[in-house]
Amino acid sequence: MRLHPDRLGSLPADVARPRYDRASLGTGIVHLGIGAFHRAHQAVYTEDAMAAQPGAWGISGVSLRSPDTRDALEPQGGLYTVAVRDAAGERLRVVGSVTELLVAPEDPEAVLVRLSRPEVRIASLTVTEKGYCHDPATGALDEDHPGIRHDLAEPHRPQTAPGFLIEALDRRRREGLAPFTVLSCDNLPNNGETAARILRRFAELRDPAFGRWFEDNVACPSSMVDRIVPATIDEDRASVARGLGLEDAWPVMTEPFTQWVIEDRFSAGRPAWEEVGAELVKDVRPYEHMKLRLLNGSHSCIAYLGYLGGHATVSDTMADPAYARLIRGLMDQEVTPTLHVPPGADLGRYKAALIERFRNPALKHRTWQIAMDGTQKLPQRLLGTIRERLAANQPIDRLALGVAAWMRYVTGRDERGEAIDVRDPMAPRLAAIAAEAGTDPAALVRGYLALREVFGDDLPRSPAFAEPVTAALGRLFAQGARRTVEAMP
Repeated sequence: MRLHPDRLGSLPADVARPRYDRASLGTGIVHLGIGAFHRAHQAVYTEDAMAAQPGAWGISGVSLRSPDTRDALEPQGGLYTVAVRDAAGERLRVVGSVTELLVAPEDPEAVLVRLSRPEVRIASLTVTEKGYCHDPATGALDEDHPGIRHDLAEPHRPQTAPGFLIEALDRRRREGLAPFTVLSCDNLPNNGETAARILRRFAELRDPAFGRWFEDNVACPSSMVDRIVPATIDEDRASVARGLGLEDAWPVMTEPFTQWVIEDRFSAGRPAWEEVGAELVKDVRPYEHMKLRLLNGSHSCIAYLGYLGGHATVSDTMADPAYARLIRGLMDQEVTPTLHVPPGADLGRYKAALIERFRNPALKHRTWQIAMDGTQKLPQRLLGTIRERLAANQPIDRLALGVAAWMRYVTGRDERGEAIDVRDPMAPRLAAIAAEAGTDPAALVRGYLALREVFGDDLPRSPAFAEPVTAALGRLFAQGARRTVEAMP
């Protein structure tokens, strides 16, 4: 028996479920990138907000690539389970805020029609860094991106997130409808400003007058999101099924901690997220820097160094005292001096909480999963911090080791000589550099630093950057990740 709206009454008493009239729920949000993170984070906040203050804020979830989420959840009426896990056990809730599931490649017009409806007031995104079709080093639209070229040539059949948003906004403009708010929920610095810059340029390329209209009318607030959401595996599905007494084709696993900080700039209204734990602020940047640099930067270092050291998960990695010492040193000595702490924030408590979250044994967050798409993540997670420390003539030993670990990882061979499944939009270029340079650390660093989309024009010319990265990469090849981490002060 599958999870279904008709079977909510049969759930065990300790399983939470929707507390509003779902049958009459209108759709006010279209979310591009209906993956596990959105379903464990923004969709849960929206679920709780509608229970606290009723409103037509149902979510139309759009997959930009695969039909897998639609195929799993549509037979369940959009329902799915969120399993919150920690050392104390597992707590289940069924979430109903997703009212519709669309697959963009199958029917792009259906997505455009939904985005163009007047009742849609927010278009939100979790499309990962690469989904913005931008140059990670500059934050500008990549005008040579194949998807962008396609969407400019065939605007009525878009393939990219910018293409869908701009075509829908243009339709609304021509029909005299108010624009929706574009709400980025991805791990990008100033993600609202980045989205606005990319979309405004895309609109200008279509029509300069459209670009001016976008700038004058479309709100793009920044937000900071935080919750650890590992990939769901069959063991998780079996555990959830035992707890529900029903099958759920795609539950999501997560931790108790959750945070959402949002700039309160919405042109057409929003759910009452502030009533259910979200923080509505004027400027999200201090919160964003804390999270990107402390959590995401540490996560990437854990992923590459942990994987190379033979650790399959974050918690396994952090159970090793040498790795735990390295990450705490990274936070305290190299990241913290670059932060502008938000008023009232307890930085010491925040860092201690991060370490405990990383150690959560109930979350099987795979280092390989976090290691994906490194060319898109490094600029935001590590390189911004590195640039600030270099400008202040401060050492970057641990940060350089994190970059070197990424370089070692993307050679495609681990310390036992076995193949690494490198998932990255630049994977062919990374493989070509590794094939040419072999295991020569200096040659590898020169080759990877030539990726200006990642490292820009400044870092490749900086001996203060290249030299510690080369030295760290040499140690990783000579000693291995575990011994290199252990030797760090």
